[in-house]
Amino acid sequence: GGSRVSIEQFVDDEHHWSVDASELEEGSCADKVAKSLMQSLSTQFEQYVNVSKKVPNEVLSSLTGIDAVGRLMDTIATHLALNVPQKQQILETTDLEARAELLLSLMEGEIDLFQVEKRIRGRVKKQMEKSQREYYLNEQMKAIQKELGDLDEAPNEFEELKGKVAESGMPPEAFEKANGELNKLKMMSPMSAEASVVRGYLDWMINIPWKKRSKVMHNLDRAERVLDQDHYGLDEVKDRILEYLAVQKRVKKLKGPVLCLVGPPGVGKTSLGESIARATNRKFVRMALGGVRDESEIRGHRRTYIGSMPGKILQKLAKVGVKNPLFLLDEIDKMGMDHRGDPASALLEVLDPEQNHTFSDHYLEVDYDLSDIMFVCTSNSMNIPAPLLDRMEVIRIPGYTEGEKMNIAKRYLVPKQFQNNGIKEGEVIIDDEALLSLIRHYTKEAGVRELERQIAKVARKVIRQLATKEIKAPVQITPENVAEYSGVRKYKYGQAEGENRIGQVTGLAWTQVGGELLSIEVVAVPGKGRQVKTGSLGDVMQESIQAATTVVRSRAQILGISGNFHEKFDLHFHVPEGATPKDGPSAGIGMC
Repeated sequence: GGSRVSIEQFVDDEHHWSVDASELEEGSCADKVAKSLMQSLSTQFEQYVNVSKKVPNEVLSSLTGIDAVGRLMDTIATHLALNVPQKQQILETTDLEARAELLLSLMEGEIDLFQVEKRIRGRVKKQMEKSQREYYLNEQMKAIQKELGDLDEAPNEFEELKGKVAESGMPPEAFEKANGELNKLKMMSPMSAEASVVRGYLDWMINIPWKKRSKVMHNLDRAERVLDQDHYGLDEVKDRILEYLAVQKRVKKLKGPVLCLVGPPGVGKTSLGESIARATNRKFVRMALGGVRDESEIRGHRRTYIGSMPGKILQKLAKVGVKNPLFLLDEIDKMGMDHRGDPASALLEVLDPEQNHTFSDHYLEVDYDLSDIMFVCTSNSMNIPAPLLDRMEVIRIPGYTEGEKMNIAKRYLVPKQFQNNGIKEGEVIIDDEALLSLIRHYTKEAGVRELERQIAKVARKVIRQLATKEIKAPVQITPENVAEYSGVRKYKYGQAEGENRIGQVTGLAWTQVGGELLSIEVVAVPGKGRQVKTGSLGDVMQESIQAATTVVRSRAQILGISGNFHEKFDLHFHVPEGATPKDGPSAGIGMC
């Protein structure tokens, strides 16, 4: 346009609109000011053109032919990316200096905006180039491996993980957590260290059984047959287990006390747990707790640590693949504690039926339901923390009698060792009397482990003699020749039946793994009433001697003993096997 006008009024001429307008006079300024403004505007506009990249460079050369400052400003304004209100404001400003300031301000703002956009574009481009480079190199490496035959065509890892998470049957809380980790993995570089940590976490989440179960059998007749096949005797123990299974059959949902089998080593506690699993058609899982001192073995490690993993409870479940196995916690009395925590306290949450449906593992960070698991514990003694013992029902397994050991040897141990050592049927025959001799003179235990070792020893020696052709099959093992294979007798038999002699009696001693016979000897010699006690006796047994002495003194007249014998004689008490410490509630009656 030629000049600025101001609209005075709008006129409607029926066919079209027209306006009455008056010309606006443009302000003027001194030549020096005009020249300065033109220079500033040209410099700023040139900077704008260089930054925006939207205005052709020819426009800059066309501006050099404009000598009027007002026209220069209007020309520059037409090439700026301004909105309508901004353009209207420039149009209405007639004062040249004010219009120049406004135009310079608008150009400065646009230049700043373009520079910010340029920085952002640069950063994005750099990140994209890095990601594209990594992607290109990864694809190139895969292609090379494929050519070498090391890598088969495989589905997309992310989609595969997503499908496994969807099929795992996780509860809503765990599913939401897994999906969150999947979304994080999607945004990460596949080669980053954090991505491998997330993938490891998702693998554990997928492998842990959330819904898969074994079909539990409640057939009591079958359970009784299985228990009888696997173990001889232990009738009270079997009855208690069958009662427990009968209650399960009625109630269906397992929410009863945890069984704790307590007994000496070698009586079959662990194998009894396996038999219960077989009788109920549950999968069997065993976790050895002997020497465990770290709470993280139960509850897992937090994911912040390098190489962290879930606790052994969830690791074993992931390995067995079902959420309702029989879980045997072996040697629960052998756990310890140190600065890393108390695993016995961590087990409280595992074994408590009121809490274990929301068991929290530090690694998973979501609750897991352990209430479908049948927990069975084993222990050699009652040395178990009281809160833990309170959550368990103790079933005591006593040591085997001589008759039970004989039957166990004939039914299980002899056939097993003959098979292990390659002895064919009919090659070796062990008489009942020979087995009885092994039990009486070569073993002294509540269980049958040492008896099994003695039978294995006999089998090995027979095999060697057959191999060197010293003897020919069949070989008969009798009480007369059993010493040739088992060596010199280790223990005397018949101590309990032996008659007491003056100064020597046989008493009963208590031990953690059952009881044993104890010989007690005493000699009275002239002296001044001193008491000498030898044989590594503990405080409790020494007090038993003092109590026995007091009882004898109180009954001296009835027994026909001089009332002041304790002043004229020294008494020497001795318990043989002096190198073995002896203490506890033992031999009190024997002392008397």
